[in-house]
Amino acid sequence: MDEFQNEIARNIESLGKDKDVQGLSRIWSRETNRNKYTYNFAWLGRPIIQYPQDIIAMQEIIWQVQPDLIIETGIAHGGSLIFYASILELNAACGGPKDAGVLGIDIEIRSHNRKAIEEHPMFRRISMIEGSSIAPNVVAQVKEKARSRERVLVCFDSNHTHQHVLSELEAYAPLTTVGSYCVVFDTLIEDMPADLFSGRPWGPGNNPKTAVREYLKTHPEFEIDRSIEHKLLITVAPDGYLKRVS
Repeated sequence: MDEFQNEIARNIESLGKDKDVQGLSRIWSRETNRNKYTYNFAWLGRPIIQYPQDIIAMQEIIWQVQPDLIIETGIAHGGSLIFYASILELNAACGGPKDAGVLGIDIEIRSHNRKAIEEHPMFRRISMIEGSSIAPNVVAQVKEKARSRERVLVCFDSNHTHQHVLSELEAYAPLTTVGSYCVVFDTLIEDMPADLFSGRPWGPGNNPKTAVREYLKTHPEFEIDRSIEHKLLITVAPDGYLKRVS
C-alpha cells in the first residue's frame, strides 16, 4: 500500500510540472464554462453546480479530516449541502462522528429551494441561516454553532467579489481546525476571460483568488495544498484548497 501511495504522489507531482496538460486543462475550463458546464450535475436529486472533479476532492478531504461540522457560504439549490450531509452520513456508518452536521449560509434561500432541502432525507444533518455571510449577527451565529465542535471544515461559494470573500476569510477561516481545510471555490475566475462574467460584479482582478492572495500574506497558518489541483487538473478552485497547518 505504501508503494501504491508513493506512486500516486509521483503521478501528481508529474502532472503539476506538466505545462502542456496544465494549459489544456485551462483551455478546457474556459471553453466549457461558456456553456455553464458546472450547472449540468446533481447530487441525490439536487443541482450541485460544481465540477465532478471538485466533488471527488471534497469527498477525499471529508474522509481525511472527518469533520463534525462543515460550514458553507452559498446555498443556491442546496446540492452541496446534500452532498456534504450524505458523505457525513457515510462517515458515520463507517465509524466517523455520529452527530456531524452541515451549516449553510445564504443571503436569500428561495422558498422552493428551502422546501426541497428540508424535504430531503439528508436534511437531518443540515441547518441553514438566511442572511449575509459577512453580517455581524450571522457571523456570531456561525461562531456559536462551531464553538463546541472538534473538527471544522469551511467552504466559501457565495458572492465572488474580492472584498466579500476576503471578509468571509477573516470571519470564518479561523474556525478551520488544524489539519482541516478552508476551501475557496471559484478562484478560477482570475484565470478566465473577462467576457465570461459580463453582468457580474466579479471578474479577473476582483475575485476569490485575489482575496486568497491578500489573506495569505498575513496568515501563515494556512498553506495552499496544490497537490489537490495538480491531481484534479480541472477545478474551479486553483489555489483555493487552503490547509490549516498551525
